[in-house]
Amino acid sequence: MASLAPGAVTSEQDLAFRSPLRSKKASRARRSIIPGFGLTMGVTIGWLSLIVLIPLSLIFVRSAGMGWEAFAAAAFSPRAIAAYKVSFGTALAAALVNAVFGLLIAWVFTRYSFPFKRVLDALIDLPFALPTAVAGIALTAIYADNGWIGAYLSSLGIQAAYNPIGITIALIFIGLPFIVRSVQPVLADLSVDVEEAALSLGAAPWQVFARVIFPAIMPALLTGFALALARGVGEYGSVIFIAGNMPFRSEIGPLLIVTQLEQYNIDGATAIALVMLLISFSMLLFINVVQAWSRHRMGV
Repeated sequence: MASLAPGAVTSEQDLAFRSPLRSKKASRARRSIIPGFGLTMGVTIGWLSLIVLIPLSLIFVRSAGMGWEAFAAAAFSPRAIAAYKVSFGTALAAALVNAVFGLLIAWVFTRYSFPFKRVLDALIDLPFALPTAVAGIALTAIYADNGWIGAYLSSLGIQAAYNPIGITIALIFIGLPFIVRSVQPVLADLSVDVEEAALSLGAAPWQVFARVIFPAIMPALLTGFALALARGVGEYGSVIFIAGNMPFRSEIGPLLIVTQLEQYNIDGATAIALVMLLISFSMLLFINVVQAWSRHRMGV
């Protein structure tokens, strides 16, 4: 065997020496697929500040300049508290209903084939494209006491329009796509073989859903629920026609803000907006914490 010259390096040593350099270069290449991280991050922060942070911060600044007594008088008046209850209560009820039926609809569209499936699937996105005022007028015409469905409900002693029930119906209409479109891709990626394996091991159908399917789709379901809830809290156009807009009964928070602005009570509108902002942010933060916990529990 020929001896190596002094200072010579074997191929194994050369590979061992070059592999860390190659891994560092590859790591840098992976991190810099989109060049200009500092510039893009600066543009991102600047744009978010201009569109989101600065306008919201002005609400805090305007409210802080009112003083606590004036703020409390406007934000926690009996009329404002009643509007909060209507807005958040109906939005929560609509999101819960959509969570159940949206999951069912996503399941049907994912697991079954039937005529006009693509047409019905496309109709799910109609509330995204339809002007909210048009939706409100259509729902009012249908669920009023002389409407197609409202007349039948009225004969049963149920008044759907011009009360919180009508608001909930409108919020169900505009919130359904958020649930379906959040859960549908996860169900499509969930292999049927997993369900068949669980059934072959003796699990009952409800056990397969509770222990196999539901844990996999729960993060997506929570995401859709949060989006539907947030949309419902801030919805205005599709609600004002069917709500009746009666203070202490069917007046929503956004409508009360508009009413205060029409009366040139900008401080009062700002105070109500701040309370709704804080409540909405707290609810979304809680949902995100639950979602992160569920992802951590599943090891995602």
